[in-house]
Amino acid sequence: MYLATMMIRSSGWDPPFRKEVMARVIATSDLQTYMRQIGETPLLTPESEKILGWKIVNNCDDCDPQQSQLRSESIELMIKSNLRLVIAISKHYSHRGLSLSDLVEEGNVGLIRAAQGFDPAQGARFSTYASWWIKQSIKRTLINAQQAIHIPAYMVELIARWKIETRKFETANSRPPSILELSKVMGIPVRKLNIVKKAITAYNSPNQAPKSIGGEEPNFNDLFTDTKNSGPEEKISAREDFSVIVKLLDSIDHRDAHVLRLRFGLEGQEPLTLKEVGEQVGLTRERVRQIEVDALKKLYSRMMDDKPLRFSLGETDNPIEDAPDQHNRRPNISLARTNKKSPKSDR
Repeated sequence: MYLATMMIRSSGWDPPFRKEVMARVIATSDLQTYMRQIGETPLLTPESEKILGWKIVNNCDDCDPQQSQLRSESIELMIKSNLRLVIAISKHYSHRGLSLSDLVEEGNVGLIRAAQGFDPAQGARFSTYASWWIKQSIKRTLINAQQAIHIPAYMVELIARWKIETRKFETANSRPPSILELSKVMGIPVRKLNIVKKAITAYNSPNQAPKSIGGEEPNFNDLFTDTKNSGPEEKISAREDFSVIVKLLDSIDHRDAHVLRLRFGLEGQEPLTLKEVGEQVGLTRERVRQIEVDALKKLYSRMMDDKPLRFSLGETDNPIEDAPDQHNRRPNISLARTNKKSPKSDR
């Protein structure tokens, strides 16, 4: 690598991938320097490992400063003496989307966690205990780097067991297993197995970002619609509907049209309440509400017509179509009046 770097610098050749080559050279040289530095720390013997482990267990960070410092020094020495274990484990996970230096960094996080929780009373060597934490940290990083949906490390192990048991069952029975059969084989409740099934669906889902028609990454505005502001098509449609409504107001009763104009502020003023409209036209609040409902129904029926603007030219509704509606409404009006003791007439 050093020879290749010197050849690039001396020749003056600037290839298009020069930055990538130099980045790899620097990363490799840094990793080699790191490996040379950690090789200077000797490995721990089983006896010295137990002594350090008891110092970590018997001393706490919240105790007096002397014990806290002793525990910190013991954890640091335990970590430095086992950094080569992280490199050995990280090499098994290379070529999976992350560089070896990134894998080593994440493995060191697991090593720190193992050094803080190591208990020599369990009878196991620290390398055996730390290997699990290092692998878990590396696996979690690989999952988060490759999948858009993050899946816990323990769930990845269950997914692997699912696949293995499914293949075994298909080989023996020539058909895929059901949830109940897979639950008995794996020794997992059906409820938890359904969660694993959902995790498999998320794990196998594509993690590529959506592409536009031209193959480019879409803009944020293309993915999410603006619910607060309407689009240009909606604005044009609303403007056309408003102009039709204004013209149709001239085709209905003058009092009804005047009530709607005051109620919805169609003449440039602020919309008024039912009480305020009633004070201006000399009617009660309830009577204004009835006029508003009837006028809106009439406008809606004319808006739904194939040619709504024909009503603004003086044409009337088809009496054949309107007769059933009027006939159906009369009984309701008479029934409502019979229920009242003293009906009032608003004129």
